[in-house]
Amino acid sequence: MPENLPDIQSIDHQDIDLKKLVRQSKDAALPITYFVPVNDPKAIFSSMLKKIKEIRAAGGVVKNGDGDYLFIHRLGKWDLPKGKVDEGEQMKEAAIREVQEECGIKVDYLGPKVTTTYHVYPIKGVPVLKKTNWYEMGVNKVPRLKPQLEEDITEAIWLAKDKFNKIRKNTYPLIADILDRL
Repeated sequence: MPENLPDIQSIDHQDIDLKKLVRQSKDAALPITYFVPVNDPKAIFSSMLKKIKEIRAAGGVVKNGDGDYLFIHRLGKWDLPKGKVDEGEQMKEAAIREVQEECGIKVDYLGPKVTTTYHVYPIKGVPVLKKTNWYEMGVNKVPRLKPQLEEDITEAIWLAKDKFNKIRKNTYPLIADILDRL
């Protein structure tokens, strides 16, 4: 079982009820980490995907000409720019579009995929799975940022790696994991 995680609860993979887990996590005062011991995690994950609606999203880990990274502040948390993939749109295209729309900049470089994250959350009480592909991106120089207010983005900033603690103090666990990869 993993160490150094708060409030770990072990459950059998046959007892997984995503709707119940999402509700319990939402109602919990502190974050809950569920540990599901299995021999074949890919098979269990594939089985779970068949039972839940998937939303595809894409975003960017954007670096400017000074080597600083782009972050947005949305709904009270620090995040990376991302958004839903439109019908017929490629993931890479959506990632560029979302970064440009949410921050008012032009992406000059699209690099490889950094990672894929999965996040389960409720929509009208029904759990959905958001699969987000994250891509390395770059912009020339240090463009001025214009947060997309209609998407509840209240701030967009460039931040050096040595200042990431500001983000870590108020972000989502998946974003903190991405920061660990940088």
